[in-house]
Amino acid sequence: MKIKRRVFRRIKGYNRRNKAMKKLGIQHKKVADTRKDFLFKTARTLLDKYDVIAVEKLNIKGLVKTQLGKSINDAGWRQFTIVLSNKAENAGLKVITVNPNGTSQECSNGGQKVKKQLSQRMHNCPVCHTSLCRDLNAAINIKARGTHALKAQLMSS
Repeated sequence: MKIKRRVFRRIKGYNRRNKAMKKLGIQHKKVADTRKDFLFKTARTLLDKYDVIAVEKLNIKGLVKTQLGKSINDAGWRQFTIVLSNKAENAGLKVITVNPNGTSQECSNGGQKVKKQLSQRMHNCPVCHTSLCRDLNAAINIKARGTHALKAQLMSS
């Protein structure tokens, strides 16, 4: 942040501003390289551990327009899915994208729809009395949908 302030406090066209802009560029490159390194290492770790990975096909452009937009861009979800799928393709492994509609609303045990607000972090099914963390419930549903999609791909080919 100090470097960014230096750039904006300098007068355009002067040597001190040019030097500050070079320093800012170096800082941005360092952050970008660190993020890229993290994405590649995380993808490699996942692909070493699993043969098939199921991910939600999220509408990133729509999510970026929300209040969490900056955090979503910082996490680099779009780049991560690209890196993951490219590395999986090179290694001969599979990355399956899953429709995210209702993954956290649907009960992973019984399959019933249980409507809940985003602020509600626990999944409590009134039918089968399953009580799970909302994210864990969604992960189980994503895994099940990914398995179903993989079976469908294998049957068609």
